Amino acid sequence: MTRQTVVLGAGMVGVSIAWHLRQRGHEVTLIDRLQPGRETSFGNAGIIQREAVRPYPFPRDVKTLLSVLPNRRVDIRYRAAGMFSAASPLLRYWLNSAPKNYQHIVPEYASLIQLSLKTHGPMIDAAGAEHLVRRQGWLELYRTPHKLAARIKEAEEARQLYGVQFEVLDRAALAAKEPAISDTIIGAIHWLDPWTVADPGALVAAYAQAFNDDGGRILQADIRSVQQVNRRWQVRTETETLEVDSVVVALGPWAGKWLKELGYRFPTFVKRGYHMHYSSQGEAKLNFWVMDAEVGYLLAPMNAGIRLTTGAELDQLDAPADVNQLSAAEKAARSVFPLGEHRDDAPWKGARPCLPDMKPVIGPAPRHPGLWLAFGHGHQGFTLGPATGQLLTDMIEGTPTAIDMAPFRADRF
Repeated sequence: MTRQTVVLGAGMVGVSIAWHLRQRGHEVTLIDRLQPGRETSFGNAGIIQREAVRPYPFPRDVKTLLSVLPNRRVDIRYRAAGMFSAASPLLRYWLNSAPKNYQHIVPEYASLIQLSLKTHGPMIDAAGAEHLVRRQGWLELYRTPHKLAARIKEAEEARQLYGVQFEVLDRAALAAKEPAISDTIIGAIHWLDPWTVADPGALVAAYAQAFNDDGGRILQADIRSVQQVNRRWQVRTETETLEVDSVVVALGPWAGKWLKELGYRFPTFVKRGYHMHYSSQGEAKLNFWVMDAEVGYLLAPMNAGIRLTTGAELDQLDAPADVNQLSAAEKAARSVFPLGEHRDDAPWKGARPCLPDMKPVIGPAPRHPGLWLAFGHGHQGFTLGPATGQLLTDMIEGTPTAIDMAPFRADRF
């Protein structure tokens, strides 16, 4: 019999799950209040980060923590209300970032990252989206020799343990690749594995179109309720009610709120972020995605212009935007690359869905047969969507998975 599934959330994770399920013969409806790829997946840095085998830990050294307190850094900002509302998960995040705990988390997290390119590839082909993808890696820029040396040491370890490929660029080699970069940058790491995407939202939309062309259904509607009725699931939207065999919750930063209605209390929190697009001055050209690693922003030459993305802002999901972090990032970026005028009327704001052990939930809900969960990917939902889609579909189908999924089970919380 045809298996009927509803996937809630049409970001990179939800679209990828829907695509994989449809490939295995499921009758799938993908539901979101917006068109695919218009929320968190729209505003990211557009890198499929095969090199990102280590999740972002909470700062633990006193010097860094003290530097955060004035709330003027580019890479991390906070608001008191957001810190208070997420106090418990943030404390657990800090504890999990201790060296002893973190060293156990990294190989589990890396097992997902290592699947990123091999799972994006077939979806890019199916979607005819090669024109959006550049396979040239990206550059991590450094201002001081000792910070670059420390990062090279980490990169060497990542190469040895996880097959990450890179090369070190001195000032001359960097200038050959990026002539317009200021000489305040003394060198860089060129991460060779990652793919970059000139329009992240368009890639998600292309994946969704491939799903639709293969017989999947996309329903743009507000979700009103999700409940189990006997052994089936009922999903009510503003326009219709669907009764299906299974439901997948891939709602990113909104997953925790929705799952509370089914009796689950996951320690979710968000790291918000901003972006703005710019022209460049004169004949200046940015050839690669570049991150000013010691300051904490990224510049990306996208179709809409040069995208400047900020670091993390710890605040409540729906709190009003605060553009001070973006303004600080722009000031720093202008000292490194000759940015021109704004191309957007207003900054974009989004939120990364996070869990305190830095790993997503991927798998069955503990108490509800037919309910499947895929959320909490932090900074890497764009990178890990297709891997999550493949792995969750294997779990739903009862077939062996490419990696051990125990570290991502929902009942670990």
